[in-house]
Amino acid sequence: MPPSPPHTYPFAASPDIIRSNQKDAYFQGVLLTRLSSILRQLYGARFAHNYTSEARVFSELLYLGLTTLVGNRTLGEEYCDIVQVEEDTLQLPAVSRRAGYILASIILPYGLNRILPAFRRRVRAKLEANLRRSSRSQTGQKQPRKSRLYHLQSYILANLDTLTSTSPMHAVSLSVFYFSGAYYHLSKRLFHLRYIFSRQVEPSEQRVGYEVLGVLLVLQLAVQAWLHVSNTASGRIGSVANPENMIGGTAVLDHGVEVSLDPNAYSSNNALLLDSPEKQPDANSLERMTHTKVLPAETYRYHLTDNDVMGWISGRQARKCTLCLEELKDPSVTTCGHVFCWNCIGDWVREKPECPLCRQHVLIQHILPLRG
Repeated sequence: MPPSPPHTYPFAASPDIIRSNQKDAYFQGVLLTRLSSILRQLYGARFAHNYTSEARVFSELLYLGLTTLVGNRTLGEEYCDIVQVEEDTLQLPAVSRRAGYILASIILPYGLNRILPAFRRRVRAKLEANLRRSSRSQTGQKQPRKSRLYHLQSYILANLDTLTSTSPMHAVSLSVFYFSGAYYHLSKRLFHLRYIFSRQVEPSEQRVGYEVLGVLLVLQLAVQAWLHVSNTASGRIGSVANPENMIGGTAVLDHGVEVSLDPNAYSSNNALLLDSPEKQPDANSLERMTHTKVLPAETYRYHLTDNDVMGWISGRQARKCTLCLEELKDPSVTTCGHVFCWNCIGDWVREKPECPLCRQHVLIQHILPLRG
């Protein structure tokens, strides 16, 4: 059997890989815009808004399915003259690896985003119950001693979001990419897929890497790790002063809802208030805590179908929400001055923190409900 010819095409450099990824992201965004427009025309703006994540996943699957899955190059790869190959054989990837890469890069993150919030709520509720039970068992002791398990559970509770997040893993993988120039996506690292140039690179063509960015990212990770260890050792993270009322910098209300004591955690307070892990607070508890009367489901304080409500909002179009295209229900204004339904704009900024009309940055705590 004659020996295989030597490999003559060099591996692609970091700038070309990143440029290819940016091109692909652009075309995926164009495809998502077209798909969202079709959904809006067929099913309405509210349906398109409620299923934005699903539409994004479908557009990415469609883009990679028509290119990578069938063995073709993406538009970004063609633009940069690079080809995806298996690292061990330097051959075009098998269909199993291509399909695995697509599922790992699109379906897996989507599934985690759907599963992790419920998982965190259950773990948080279990840890809180264990800590309260441990504190009650030590009530009356002059010098209660906290066990290692107690401190471990306190630490996990205080850092649950970080411990169950994939962001640190992605940051480490990205820093390795900046140094090595291989595996820009974590899914490509899992399936050992690399890029080579589809043309000969002349010696005069200089390919400068991103090692400086790698050094900066490593320094950032090191500083964050040092601050975390320092704060944990000093007791500022994960300490529990009085588990009956406070857990990891949070307060537990009478109906079991945990509310952050951080004055800047407005949105997280609302999420904890309205999304209790075990049971929802009854209407009387909510009225007592918020000093606001709780309305029955599917009713609104201010509904602009009645022309006498907020008559100072003149014009038929001005009294309609640009997201659901219906009369405003509980009108709420953003910092840029645009008015939407309370539920519509709340759902929008949780998905994308910007105004749907002018794209100005908007957070949930910046939305003001109109009264009068």
